Amino acid sequence: MDIKVGDTLIMKKNHPCGENRFSVLRVGMDFKLRCQKCGHEIMIPRSKAEKGVKRVESSGED
Repeated sequence: MDIKVGDTLIMKKNHPCGENRFSVLRVGMDFKLRCQKCGHEIMIPRSKAEKGVKRVESSGED
């Protein structure tokens, strides 16, 4: 899965605030994601993040 910094991930499960859209802040062994509704930042392992992604919206940058 090709996920870059700046992309928006639509996840299968919602964040506790009710939003399922997250911005990617960092990629590597862990992903750092920011909820687009409440701004909470989380770090989750790459394997868990890739399993939970429903769709990736690109940032438009190359």
